[in-house]
Amino acid sequence: MTTTKAGQKAVNKYVKKNYDRIPIIVKKGQKEVISAIAKSEGESINGYTKKALQAKIKADTGKEIDL
Repeated sequence: MTTTKAGQKAVNKYVKKNYDRIPIIVKKGQKEVISAIAKSEGESINGYTKKALQAKIKADTGKEIDL
């Protein structure tokens, strides 16, 4: 399915309004390692990272947050 420019613009506007971005920097070559691990778990890099972050926050604070 192709996306029109107007459709992509609408998606970008929605994402900008409803989400925050947290970019991370890793050593050269580690993105591929993380991607392979995430894929082996049936996750995207984003999904895998969010689950790891949620687990760390729960371990540190005892609180669960919805990312």
